[in-house]
Amino acid sequence: MTADLKGKRVLVIGSGLSGVGSVKLLDQIGALPVMLEENTKVTENDIKNKLYEEDRDKTEIIIGEITDDTLDTISLVVPSPAVPLDSPTVLRIKEKNIPIWSEIELAYNFSKGTMVAITGTNGKTTTTTLVGDIMKAHFESVYVVGNIGVSFAENALSMKDDTVIVGEISSFQLEAVDNFHAKVSAILNITPDHLNRHHTMECYASMKENITHNQTADDTCVLNYDNEYTRDFGKRCPSRVVFFSTKEKLSDGFYLDGENIVMSTNGSPMTIMNIHDMNLVGLCNVENVMAAIAMSLAMGVPLSTILEVIRNFKAVEHRIEYVATKRGVDYYNDSKGTNPDAAIQGIRAMSKPTILIGGGYDKGSEYDEWIECFGDTVKLLVLIGQTKEKIAECAKKHGFTNYVFKDTYEEALEFCTESAQPGDAVLLSPACASWDMFPNYETRGKRFKEYVCKIAE
Repeated sequence: MTADLKGKRVLVIGSGLSGVGSVKLLDQIGALPVMLEENTKVTENDIKNKLYEEDRDKTEIIIGEITDDTLDTISLVVPSPAVPLDSPTVLRIKEKNIPIWSEIELAYNFSKGTMVAITGTNGKTTTTTLVGDIMKAHFESVYVVGNIGVSFAENALSMKDDTVIVGEISSFQLEAVDNFHAKVSAILNITPDHLNRHHTMECYASMKENITHNQTADDTCVLNYDNEYTRDFGKRCPSRVVFFSTKEKLSDGFYLDGENIVMSTNGSPMTIMNIHDMNLVGLCNVENVMAAIAMSLAMGVPLSTILEVIRNFKAVEHRIEYVATKRGVDYYNDSKGTNPDAAIQGIRAMSKPTILIGGGYDKGSEYDEWIECFGDTVKLLVLIGQTKEKIAECAKKHGFTNYVFKDTYEEALEFCTESAQPGDAVLLSPACASWDMFPNYETRGKRFKEYVCKIAE
C-alpha cells in the first residue's frame, strides 16, 4: 500500500489530533501532505506549530477554501472526524471521485498487528482503557489509540506483527472505512446521539455497525443484549456474536445475576466475579466490565489475568468519577455524560439525594428519559448553557419543577455548594456536549474538580 501513496498529494482536512497524526504518517511513507484548515481565524504559523517539526516544511497548508485546481492534484483525502461527509468541501471532493479515508482507515492500511475495536454511544472510553490494561498484562506490544485521545496514524508505523491495537472508535471515524478489519469488535450500545451530524438513528446505527466491516465467522463481535439496536444487529452480524446482559439470564454469554457476573456456555453457568470486587460503580460499568471480559477472552487472555486487572482498575477520569467529600457532601465528576443516555447511567450510580448540574451544547437530543429517571434521586437540577431552557421545558412537562438557571459555570458550582446538605451528592452529569462553554468535556470536568478541591472544610 505504501507505494500507492509515495509521491502522491494527500489532502488532510482539519489540524486537530488526527490531522497532525495523519500528516506525520503520510510524511513517513513518502506521500506529500496538504493540510486544509477551514477555520480562517487561525494562521499558517498556528498550524505549523501543531505539526511535528520534521513535517512543517514538507506540508503545504491551505486556510479557508480549497480551489478546484488544487483538488484536481489530490489523490486521497483524509478528513478529521469533526468534518461531516456531507459538508460542502467533502461534497465537492465526492463529485471529483477522489477517494476518502478516515484517519483509522489510513492508519490501518500502514499498521501491523491485530485490531481490537470498541464503539458504542456510551462506555467506550472506560471499556477501551480497561481492555487496553488487560491486553498489556498479557501481550508484549500493545497500543491504545483512537477516540481516546491518541492518534492511530501517528503510531501506525511503530507497530509490529505481534502488536495488539485497542481502538476506541467513534461513529465519525467509521464513516469512511474500506480495508479496516477488527479481529474482535464490540458495540456497547446504540442510543440517540450526534443526530445533528447523522440526521437519523438508522444512519447513526449503520455507522456504528461499520465496526464489523470485513469481519467474518472467524472473528468476534461483542454486543449488548439489553439494547434494542445491538440485539437486532446480532441477527445479521457477519462474525461470531457474544452477548452480555444486566437484565436477562443468557444461555450463552455474560449476564448479571444479583451481585455476580456469570459466564454461560451452552446453558452451563459459571460465576466469575462479584461486582463489589471492582472499584467501578454503576450498572453501566458492570456492562463495560462484561464487554471487556468477553473481548479479552476472545483474544486468548486467561480469565485469571482478566479478573486481576479488573479488580485493580480505577474509574476513567470524568466518568462517574468520585472527586472528594466536602462538608459531608460527595462530589462526582461525570463530565463525559455528554448525552442523555450516558447521564442516565450517572444518576443510576448515585445512592444519595443528588444535586445535578445539567445543560450545555445542543446536539439535537431529547431529554424525556433522562428527566424520567430522576425519581427520588435528583432533588435539585441546576441548569447551564445553550440547552437550559429546552431542558427546563422538558422537566416541567414531566412534573419536575425544582430547577434553577445559572449564567456561568462558576455560579452553578457555588450554588450547588451552598444548597447541598450533609449526606447529599453533587453530580456533574450534563447530558450535553461542552462546546458552548468549553473546548471539550475534559476541560469542563477538570474545572469542576479544581473547584471541589478548593472547597474549605
